Amino acid sequence: ILFEFIPFIVLLATLYTISGGLRIEGDLPAHPSTNSAFMAIGAILANLIGTTGAAMVLIRPLLETNRERKHTSHTIVFFIFVVCNCGGCLLPLGDPPLFLGYLLGVPFLWTLRLWPQWLFVNGMLVLVYYLWDRLWSYPREQPKDIRLDEARVHRLRLAGVWPNVPLLVGVILAIMFLDPGKAFPGTEWHPWIYLREVAQLGLVALSLLLGRPATRRQNHFNYHAILEVAALFVGIFLCMQAPLQILHVRGPALGLAAPAQFFWFTGGLSSVLDNAPTYLTFFEMARSLGGPSQGLVAGVSDSLLVAISLGAVFMGAMTY
Repeated sequence: ILFEFIPFIVLLATLYTISGGLRIEGDLPAHPSTNSAFMAIGAILANLIGTTGAAMVLIRPLLETNRERKHTSHTIVFFIFVVCNCGGCLLPLGDPPLFLGYLLGVPFLWTLRLWPQWLFVNGMLVLVYYLWDRLWSYPREQPKDIRLDEARVHRLRLAGVWPNVPLLVGVILAIMFLDPGKAFPGTEWHPWIYLREVAQLGLVALSLLLGRPATRRQNHFNYHAILEVAALFVGIFLCMQAPLQILHVRGPALGLAAPAQFFWFTGGLSSVLDNAPTYLTFFEMARSLGGPSQGLVAGVSDSLLVAISLGAVFMGAMTY
């Protein structure tokens, strides 16, 4: 609770609250290329403000853009696949499992090495969506709905850039440089425990004090969602302690050794359980296997850590 749950939930709450002060509104022509561009931008944004933050910022303009169309269910599903899940694997800020890995010693920028897999998976998802929408859904729209969509257009407007975008940059810097387990760059000083979290909460306070309340009201911003996440995860973190301790001792006896095995087992369980504790479970199992010290990242074989990270992030989208 002290060393994993509190930093974890403070980060989620920080990104959620600051992103809640950002608003993009507008109504573009709901062409397949427009919707695909929303998803591609969201896949990049998810790594900087988290998948939850990116979803909060982009879902409203996407809905406004598509409100004149009738065949749009697949658009929301693919948005969930890309922006809410698979897009966030390049930085620990992007997806909760990767932040837990960072708390356990994985270097902050290590996940950037996953860019080929990120590009392939998200590129394929956006391409499949585009072809589905272009060849099947868009041609099925009624001509009157298409005409209405083309007529009701107003450009995108962005509100809340100040102070929230600089504050989000501050969150990234706080995560990178205020890790109590590492010396501050260029010094021998180790940041005090929870200084990182205090800094993040300070940035939240600045967002609430300096941001425009009207923007949050337009976003219908409230804390219900993050409180539900906190309640859910405190239960998950407590219940996962026994399996983690058992796996720490008995992990090697289960016979998992190859990256493919870790990928499919982590992904399979992430599909029906939450992907953050699943990541922790297989991280501990991989750590118990050991290996040559020069090939270890936070005590885990580099190839196994790649498999666990990708399985947890990419397959978490299969169920809510």
